[in-house]
Amino acid sequence: MSDIKVISLGGSIIAPKKAAAGFLRAFRRTLAAYLDQNEERRLILVCGGGGPARDYQRTLREIIPEAGHEAQDWIGIAATRLNAELLKHLFAENCPVQVVTDPTAVSVFPGRVLVAAGWKPGFSTDYVAVLLAEKFRADILINLSNIAGVFTADPRTNPDASPLDRISWPEFRNLVGDTWIPGKNVPFDPVATAYAANLHLKVIVAAGKDYKNLKKILAGSEFKGTVIGPD
Repeated sequence: MSDIKVISLGGSIIAPKKAAAGFLRAFRRTLAAYLDQNEERRLILVCGGGGPARDYQRTLREIIPEAGHEAQDWIGIAATRLNAELLKHLFAENCPVQVVTDPTAVSVFPGRVLVAAGWKPGFSTDYVAVLLAEKFRADILINLSNIAGVFTADPRTNPDASPLDRISWPEFRNLVGDTWIPGKNVPFDPVATAYAANLHLKVIVAAGKDYKNLKKILAGSEFKGTVIGPD
C-alpha cells in the first residue's frame, strides 16, 4: 500500500507577489529527497493563488465595488491554476498527468506526484485538498503557508495570541467561523474545516519555508506547528 500525503501549499509562499524561485527550488529539492527514500511514497500537491490572486481580486473591487464573491473566486481560481501548472512542470519527472481542476473527476494517478488547483466558486484549495485526502485515503494533510501554526487569536492584531500545539476540530471551527470569503486569510478555510471535521481528518498547519521542519513532518518526527484533530 502506497504512503500518500497531501500538501495544501499556500499561494502566499508560492507567489507572494511573483513566483518565488528560491522557495520553489528548495521545496522541490526537499520533496525530491523524500520521494527518493522510498519508492512507495506519493504526494498530492494542492496550490493556492497567493499575491496575484489577491491583487487581481482587489483591482476588480476597485473598479467594480459591487463585484460579487463568485467573480472574485473565479479570479482566484485562475491564479491557483497558473501556480499549479508551474508546480506540475517542476515535478515533471514524477508528475505525468495534467493539473487536476476537478477533484471529483480523478480516481487514480499513475505517477508519484499529483498537482491540483482551484475547482469552482465557493470552495478554496484547502477544500480541494480535503476531498483528495479523502479520495486517496491519505494518512495526513499538511497545510503549509506563511502561518506557522494555529494561534489562540490572530497574532498580527493581538499581541497576546499564543501558539497551539494541538486543537480539536470543534475548537478550531470556533476560531475560523463558518463563512468562506474569497481571499480570506485563515490557517484553514471554514468550508474545508467543516468537511475535514466530519472526516476526523488529521491536519498539520506549519510554516511553509521551514524546510527542516517539513522534513520532520514528513518523517513523522517531532515538529513545530499545530495538529488539528482528529478528535
